[in-house]
Amino acid sequence: MELGISSYSYFGAKSASFSMDDAIKHAKSTGFDGMEFLYGERHGDLSCIDSMKYFSDKCAENGLKTYCCNGGINLMAQDMKEQIENGKALVDAAKAFGAPMARCDTIGGDFGESGFGGIRAAIKRIAEGIGVVADYANENGIKLLVENHGRIMQDSIIVEELINTVNRPYYGALVDIGNFMCADEDSAKGVGRMSRYAMHVHVKDFHFKSGNEIFLPSAGWFKTRGGNYLRGAMLGHGQVPVYQCIKTLADNGYNGALSLEFEGVESTLFAIEESYKVLSKALELAGVQK
Repeated sequence: MELGISSYSYFGAKSASFSMDDAIKHAKSTGFDGMEFLYGERHGDLSCIDSMKYFSDKCAENGLKTYCCNGGINLMAQDMKEQIENGKALVDAAKAFGAPMARCDTIGGDFGESGFGGIRAAIKRIAEGIGVVADYANENGIKLLVENHGRIMQDSIIVEELINTVNRPYYGALVDIGNFMCADEDSAKGVGRMSRYAMHVHVKDFHFKSGNEIFLPSAGWFKTRGGNYLRGAMLGHGQVPVYQCIKTLADNGYNGALSLEFEGVESTLFAIEESYKVLSKALELAGVQK
């Protein structure tokens, strides 16, 4: 497996003296093999497409691969055609970035947005639209991914249902080993279900506090769907079973990249460097060659 990092991990470090160019250099010096970028990330006054080309060139200059371009659309919105076009624009950005994959989230909000028909009706509607985007992505040599991300598409059983409803070999999962906790699902269980669909993987960690405790969270904490509390953590410092998830993925045949997403409150560059060490050690313990 290769080790990558998302540009998202560097948001806490960005400043007038630390640009995304510096992030790319830092990723390389830390030891990462590649990077992925958020759709809409811009370099100066360049357009989205030109920015993706710029970041792709900078990654290549520093010997980094480009893994994925991450964005999303809302296929529960009234204007399905507009959302499909937005999805195609994301694919265009991924192509400009030189990435073989694009993550296209399909919905935000909570269960109410799926209407009275419930989640099955929502999945049916989403699959109709995302299938068109997936076909467009395939025509451009790109795999389209759905992440367990967002208030509805976080449960592994729901993501699995969407993938099987879309039913295309070039549409699969971006498995985020931490995000299952946002829906109060055990990460090891979620990874166990989703590993067969994994085309890309995000690795993150969370601190956890039970909503049944008297707890007054300060900065960085947010509520899960079931009323518990999470805060981003340095890899290995939280409650996500990082080693177990990686071992399960490997045992089920996944050999793609593991891409770090750090969203904790610690000093960003230090946290990234320490998380890289933990990730490398987890691979070693799992018997996976880097």
